[in-house]
Amino acid sequence: MSVTPEKFGDVSRRTLLQRAAAAGLLAVPAAGLLSACAGSEPSKSDDGGGAAKSKDNPFGVKDGSAVKVVVFNGGLGDQWAKEDKVVFNAKHPNVTVNMSSTQKIKTEEQPKMATQPSDLVMNSGADMMDRSTLINEGAIEPLDDLLTAPAWDSEGTVADSLLPGTVADGTQNGKFYVVNVAYTVWGNWYNAALFKKEGWTAPTTWDEFFALAPKIKAKGMAPYVHDAVHGYYPRWALFASIWKAVGKQAVVDIDNLKDGAWKADGIVAALEPWEKLVKDKLLLPGKLDHTQSQQAFLDGKAAFIQVGTWLKNEMAATIPPGFEMTISDYWSKSGDKAAKDVFASSGEGFVVPSKAPNKEAAKEFLRAILSKAGSAKFAELTKSLASTKGSGDNVQDTALASANALMKNGSSDLISVKFPDFYADLDKESQNLSEELMAGRLTAQQFVDKMQAAADKVAKDSSIKKQTRTA
Repeated sequence: MSVTPEKFGDVSRRTLLQRAAAAGLLAVPAAGLLSACAGSEPSKSDDGGGAAKSKDNPFGVKDGSAVKVVVFNGGLGDQWAKEDKVVFNAKHPNVTVNMSSTQKIKTEEQPKMATQPSDLVMNSGADMMDRSTLINEGAIEPLDDLLTAPAWDSEGTVADSLLPGTVADGTQNGKFYVVNVAYTVWGNWYNAALFKKEGWTAPTTWDEFFALAPKIKAKGMAPYVHDAVHGYYPRWALFASIWKAVGKQAVVDIDNLKDGAWKADGIVAALEPWEKLVKDKLLLPGKLDHTQSQQAFLDGKAAFIQVGTWLKNEMAATIPPGFEMTISDYWSKSGDKAAKDVFASSGEGFVVPSKAPNKEAAKEFLRAILSKAGSAKFAELTKSLASTKGSGDNVQDTALASANALMKNGSSDLISVKFPDFYADLDKESQNLSEELMAGRLTAQQFVDKMQAAADKVAKDSSIKKQTRTA
């Protein structure tokens, strides 16, 4: 979903991506960057204020105004956003939507933040802007008024229309800043058609996986493949295992930099199956990135891959005929405290720059994105859930159906990790260490020791603003 789920806690995938250094985010851009922007002041015609407010126009968007929307064109593509433009203009035909797509969000949008930013920016992908820095520097607008606005085409408020966790995922320092429009479910993917043919049963526990692995290898396949280039990919699976093993409170303690949080009983044991997977040579050899590893899975070179529900859309062009892409939950161990908790969260976050010339229209466009009509198109086109309730109800697709089933069978608690959104340096270190563990250069114990040391360093640094997670 994103190549997904800022989220770790965006988790979605691309929100978990590489973070920019906090220093100088909003410094005045160099002359060369400024020269790429047309003018230093927004034109009067782009001022969205002044229109009468109503249920259908709660922010007072003015006819004749224009709104500039920038979309991240990654694993989910951008056609869904073009459909949202149609939804928006059906209600606001006299507002011009200037939409563009890119994978270079930070490169292209960050230099404009202090001068003439776009009105609405999808801050996602490997080249995303650091969320905490944007918030701490006052560069993006709080959007609590969006949550209390009427839903576009359903009863209640916008907040009422959203799936669990979406508001919390976009909230920091007690305010709502990031509108995550995609809802990602993570887990282990396999080809159900292949498993039926071979008479294999998809494992639900690590013991079942290790028992099945020799049968998979006997067919000339690797049991598992993963992205060995981007550290946030394996980290999703590692932290899902930690949560399942030790429960929510232990992860909350990790996010809150509690002294010794990484030393909690059960954390090392949670990671030992991953260490064994590597040591037993159950991984497909080679340093593959996300699309290469996903293609290897589709080509039948590996039986399982762990990613989010953006997988089908991202690889749509190369899925073989008859391939039944199916997701199952991350495997658990005997004695896990939260074995039924599912890793699912909102991602692909939109932000409204504080200096945007038409914030009113930006918020109104977000209402359109989160509408029933817009979210249904999103699910249809991406084969992934939107963060609006019911988005996938009418989509006939095996991959999406398996994700829906996984959600329905899960507990009420959703796995989420917040420190990647809180601390850029700790985020990067966790990615590096995840790569090292999955490359066999660290044991589970060494991974935990190094993560504790990295967390201690952040906790003791008085120059770093500390964040607190309560739920």
